[in-house]
Amino acid sequence: MSETAIRDDRAAGRLETYAGDEVVGHIEYFVLESPARALVPVHTIVEPAHEGRGIAGSLARELYAMSAREGVPVAPLCPYVVKWAARHPEEAPAADPELLSAATAWLTAHPGRF
Repeated sequence: MSETAIRDDRAAGRLETYAGDEVVGHIEYFVLESPARALVPVHTIVEPAHEGRGIAGSLARELYAMSAREGVPVAPLCPYVVKWAARHPEEAPAADPELLSAATAWLTAHPGRF
């Protein structure tokens, strides 16, 4: 596989992994504003031809690194990110239950978003 790069497309709510000019994986997310600001990953997708190469894990790691740089927590709703965070507690602080509840309510109120 060629070298990859991860880019944040905040406007589209996508953290994307590129191999050359091709998007080979991404995390879809939104930014929760209330009761506090948080990054909320909803889906992690890796193109079938690129599965098993650590792309999803690299995306999850970068999401938590972004969170740390921005000083905002992650409230994961994506099952993959939840499992990744449980395996990497040193990189992925536990999510605040209040933020998880608010993120779930936001997602329910915006059914067409994801």
